Amino acid sequence: MPFSLRLPSRRTPVPLPVVAATLAVGALGAVVATLLHLPLPLLLGPIVSTAAAAITRVKLFGQAPALPGVFRSWSIPVIGVSIGGAFHPGLLEQAVRWWPSVIALALIVPIAQAMGYLIYRRLGGFDPATSFFGAIPGGLITAIAMGEEAGGNVAMTTMLQFMRLILTITLVPLAFTIITGGAVGSAAGASFGGTDQSASVLEIALLLALAAIGAVVGERLKLPAAVVTGPLLVSGAAHLAGLTDAVPPQWMIGLTQLFVGTALGARFAGMGRSMFGRALVLAALNVCATLLLGLGTAYALHFWVTEPTDAIFLALAPGGVAEMSLVAVSLQVSVVYVSAHHVLRIVLSVTLARIFAQRITAATEAFAHSAAPAPGE
Repeated sequence: MPFSLRLPSRRTPVPLPVVAATLAVGALGAVVATLLHLPLPLLLGPIVSTAAAAITRVKLFGQAPALPGVFRSWSIPVIGVSIGGAFHPGLLEQAVRWWPSVIALALIVPIAQAMGYLIYRRLGGFDPATSFFGAIPGGLITAIAMGEEAGGNVAMTTMLQFMRLILTITLVPLAFTIITGGAVGSAAGASFGGTDQSASVLEIALLLALAAIGAVVGERLKLPAAVVTGPLLVSGAAHLAGLTDAVPPQWMIGLTQLFVGTALGARFAGMGRSMFGRALVLAALNVCATLLLGLGTAYALHFWVTEPTDAIFLALAPGGVAEMSLVAVSLQVSVVYVSAHHVLRIVLSVTLARIFAQRITAATEAFAHSAAPAPGE
């Protein structure tokens, strides 16, 4: 039975009462997650509560939960600016020693792609395009667009890609909690922003200006994950040059996590429960396989890289740049190291996808032809 997955764009009008109610659902999830002492409660709580409301078809003023894309688009640059605040003059000297994990990442990306493809193709029975582009370990929007062009099921590709992102940013902090035997991240008192001091109005204005300039520069240069990497580079340059040492205050980062988590959860509106369950199981298998691959690689590299093993593992996990950077700072590991590897992961993933795009398109056309009923049937 065909199904659809509603993906509101930045221009999709959403009534103000629906926006307010959706944010309220997300805020409720954040409160509950905080009370339960879950890791990253301001991010994971809204994801779970909003996704649950969307999947169970809860109506808010007659509509499914929805949040205009502008909330996420204007929030994520703040994360980029925060990452840029971690830049310092000695960073380049440290980056030279990252080459072992960079090489490992270049090997892991095609291996993870192949594992995901086999899971979705053999176990899921999806067509080649849906299986291939649904398994790309980076470049969510690009993967969805290329999958559609190749003739894949755009709704399922979207679902698998979102689940890769959400499962990763959910499972990684929980795994650290289990391994360490205690709370991590926000639940342990760590914060994203680097300071408990209140930033002045002038500093906040400067940071917002850096975020806006960086977002525009990133889009113009067509950088991967431009709304993160653009502000990251502009902020990093400003901090390296000594123009500012300010970082976003904690309340701003908290709002950013709330908006991002709520927006991600709302994307599940319109998804059938049975199809959700099927995609969840397959995506979970893919994510777990990739995380185990990253964990084994991290332990193998910890003698070669100056960063701790948990930072290496986090750098190799298949999450989004913004979301995994939130996890990195909450776990108090090098956010610059982690974010740099995730940007590279996206570049490698998209490059690999483009190399095989024509072959996958041809394979999908052959699959559709073989699956079509013969004349007269």
